[in-house]
Amino acid sequence: MPELAKRVTQTSKKSYGMFAKAAGIDDPARDLIHLELGKPFHTTPPHIVDATVAALRAGDVHYSDLAGLPEFRAAIATKLRSYNKLDVEPSDVIVTNGLTQASFAAFMALIDDGDEVILLEPYYPQHVGKIEMAGARPVFVKLDAAKGYAIDAAAIEAAVTPRTKAIVLVNPCNPTGRAYSREELEGLAEIARRRDLFVIADEVYDHIVFDGIEHVSIAALPGMAERTVSMYAFTKAYAMDGWRLGYLTAAPKLMPAIAKIVATEVTHVNTFIQHGGRAALEGPEEILAHLVEDDRLKRNLVVERLNQMPGVRCPLPEGTIYAFPDISASGLSSQDAADRLLAEANVVVESGAFYGPAGEGRLRVCFGSESPERLTLAMDRMQSFFNTI
Repeated sequence: MPELAKRVTQTSKKSYGMFAKAAGIDDPARDLIHLELGKPFHTTPPHIVDATVAALRAGDVHYSDLAGLPEFRAAIATKLRSYNKLDVEPSDVIVTNGLTQASFAAFMALIDDGDEVILLEPYYPQHVGKIEMAGARPVFVKLDAAKGYAIDAAAIEAAVTPRTKAIVLVNPCNPTGRAYSREELEGLAEIARRRDLFVIADEVYDHIVFDGIEHVSIAALPGMAERTVSMYAFTKAYAMDGWRLGYLTAAPKLMPAIAKIVATEVTHVNTFIQHGGRAALEGPEEILAHLVEDDRLKRNLVVERLNQMPGVRCPLPEGTIYAFPDISASGLSSQDAADRLLAEANVVVESGAFYGPAGEGRLRVCFGSESPERLTLAMDRMQSFFNTI
């Protein structure tokens, strides 16, 4: 047999490991509470489903524009202008199969063999595999938990070499829950402008910010639109994870290269679900506000309970659907704690070390994936577990 491609055999398994592992954690005989995957608890709002069904019944089931339906891209551009403060036109938008495919297209279009790409650690593991598949080397810049995982411009500057091509920014950040301030982003942007780097901005949680915190898109800062690929999805905020619907925007000079990757990879996104995406953007704003408020209340519940557990300390996430508690005082490693919580408490969480060495001593707990009642039960079980060690 010929050898498999090196892009598969010699790259990290982290690009798909979380999903493969989660699929294997299921036992009908046990009442497992799953807090490991970023899976929204709510079902997709009815008006979004209705618009999609109507498109199906109307026969809108054929090929679409490669970049997405024009009316859908117009709705996306309106959202990007009003919420993200980006000066974009519908022609600056490409509809994608979720943010996962958007980021793959961005890396493949912008990154060459031998390039280096900076990731802030703790990092989102899927980006590692895609960087490697593009032939580049990920370079990790560790953020300090004692400083609230703030962006460290000096550490980023120190990691830049002549081979550096891009910086990956996840904002709000999975797994830490940080929503980066304008000042922090200005520090990163100054480096990107001065060192002539791309920024690949994963903003899948842009709507899920709490307590009046402003989400700032880095491409809206001076001089950044021309060098930033900004990526979004309907996955989290609209409870549309299984729809696999997202989009990206970039400067006109970058779009043909990204479009070439998208067209070669998938041709275009499923036609009729784009009507559902348009309905999400143009539908009642109070529905989105309700979903985000539900996440805020569940965040408060989980963080309050985690901080009552011996050996556990948890800051209040500013965004996303994750808590990132520090369990180092318990004496357990991240993986040991996750394994024992599964075995002894029937609660499934992620080891913080899965997000890089900077995540060691922490767990990622998804408060967005269950009802308040199930979250309360999960916290009861975790409380009993930490009380015993």
